[in-house]
Amino acid sequence: MSWGARRVAGGVPGLTPAALIIISLAGGAAGALLLLATPAAFFARLVPWLVLFATVVFALGQPIRRRLPQDVHLSPRILAAIQSVIAIYGGYYGGGIGFLMLAALTLAGQAIRMAATTKNLLATVMNSSAFIVFCFSGDVRWPGSLAMALGSVAGGFTGSWLLLRAPEKLLRGAIILIGTALTLWLFLR
Repeated sequence: MSWGARRVAGGVPGLTPAALIIISLAGGAAGALLLLATPAAFFARLVPWLVLFATVVFALGQPIRRRLPQDVHLSPRILAAIQSVIAIYGGYYGGGIGFLMLAALTLAGQAIRMAATTKNLLATVMNSSAFIVFCFSGDVRWPGSLAMALGSVAGGFTGSWLLLRAPEKLLRGAIILIGTALTLWLFLR
């Protein structure tokens, strides 16, 4: 997440950004510990379905929300529970967590720009806590991990820069297109 985008990230009424950060920190560490303790085959089979679900929820979330009264959103408790599951999954595997968080945050009432920057902040927190757990595990393959880390940082800065400049309709369409492509790729691999 770029330093300039931090001001756009936020919480929802009844759930502060700090609470979302704590949930993501704990969940990321729990997911990493779960990964170290169990085989990944089950979750690898589940990933395409999670990404498909998140993409559909994100794509339909705004049209459904337009038909609902303005004050109808996911409750803070439901968002906290959803974010807890996403954070554990993020620490465990992480594929598609951005789409899952975008879907949850927009259904909780955040505008797309705020949801995207909040998602970036929460992903950074959960990935950092998982990273710390993995560093102490002895199972890290450092050359590949460092290459992925550099790519992730570059993508984070580029995405945050675009997020603050691109029109919301373009952002929404791009997110749905990327989610659809990622879902197809995950099912076909």
